[in-house]
Amino acid sequence: MKRRNFIGITCSSAAGLATVSCNTVTKTSDKKATQQTPCGVAQQKKLAKQYEEYLFQDFLPFMERYVIDHERGGFLCNTDREGKNITTNKSSWYEGRGIWVYSYLYNNVSKEQKYFDVAQKSVNFLAHLQPVPPLGLMPRVVTVDGEPVVTECSEIYGDLFIAEGYAEFSKACGDHTYWDRAKDIVFRCVDIYEQPDYRPQIGQTYLGRDARPFPGARILGVWMVLIRVATQMLRIRPDRDLEALSRRCIDAILEHHYNSEFGLLNELINHDFSRPDNEYAQLVYTGHAIETLWMVMDEAVRRRNRALFEKAAALFKRHFEVAWDDVYGGVFRNLQHVNNNTWEVDKVLWAQEEVLIGSLMIVEHLGEDWAWEIFTQMYDYVLEKYPLQKYGYALWNLGADRKVTFKKEFSRVGNYHHPRHLMLNLVGLRRMQDRSGAVSTVFA
Repeated sequence: MKRRNFIGITCSSAAGLATVSCNTVTKTSDKKATQQTPCGVAQQKKLAKQYEEYLFQDFLPFMERYVIDHERGGFLCNTDREGKNITTNKSSWYEGRGIWVYSYLYNNVSKEQKYFDVAQKSVNFLAHLQPVPPLGLMPRVVTVDGEPVVTECSEIYGDLFIAEGYAEFSKACGDHTYWDRAKDIVFRCVDIYEQPDYRPQIGQTYLGRDARPFPGARILGVWMVLIRVATQMLRIRPDRDLEALSRRCIDAILEHHYNSEFGLLNELINHDFSRPDNEYAQLVYTGHAIETLWMVMDEAVRRRNRALFEKAAALFKRHFEVAWDDVYGGVFRNLQHVNNNTWEVDKVLWAQEEVLIGSLMIVEHLGEDWAWEIFTQMYDYVLEKYPLQKYGYALWNLGADRKVTFKKEFSRVGNYHHPRHLMLNLVGLRRMQDRSGAVSTVFA
């Protein structure tokens, strides 16, 4: 791959955390002989400490003080940089996501009662919400007490996030009833997704208001959420239906959404899985593609399927290289037209963090030098651009322009992608340390 100048640069952060350099990458011959990852134990410890500080000293304290509704349960994510609640409305999307974050935190990172309590109170808050006809999905926005504000809900993402949250919470509380609820939600959402008129205006999300209707489109982002939920649920309990859903997701992603003309994943294809013959055939939402591919890799880890992991890893690398901004660094999330090379050029944090999750996963399980290069390249860039401490604020910048220009005004706190990145990579680094830096034996 093309080596870029961002690898190993010194980046500053208000927390004064040291940047990991690529200069100490283990030689390939040595790595093969010892089956060591290209980052040594000392580097893994340093990285883990940085992740712990951003999680426990930055993100979680802000959430506890300003975002968590300790009285009623749930999350007040419509909050600015100073901690002011712009509204006290809650979103079913962010409730499901928050339940997952705090359940995963309790299950895998720090088994403190207060984290379990946050998840449980959000679960209890959701229990009072009523599905909205005709699709039977949860209302998108509710008041602080749970009264519907925006009742129209025509997409399944929110309910799938609730299912993801319930499944992880079932592990935290030891009650499989919540896992069963999660399964019911997942397959109700699949039934809705199968409708030939599902989300006709989906194209507006990617190509703007003037995008033509695309009823019943198969959406990479939907397969992405479905495979993620299925993988996590199957790690808790075996299930024939979810195994079949997992296989279907993998087939859709790697066989149907993959476009051999340009070696990338299309975001939207026809309902019958054929390729559209209009502008949607040129749409590649690189942010989703990168995110989806690390989720496919994680499913390959669960299955212990090296061939599947390597195939997804190669596509992950391909999408990263295409999405990387050679001028200012970072990855773009939306390639609106491949042949015209038309991009949206904003730099959202979540897209950068998906690169960090996937590249470290490849380092852990394959020990690839190129994956470590990608990780350090992106890690240096992210720490230089996104933490807000140098501006006097907590948290990281969720989104900005191409140069990641800081703006004081911001109206939302992200309670999912950012903590997910911090936790998944922290857990992965701890596993590597437990193996004294050796590549995992998942595919041995």
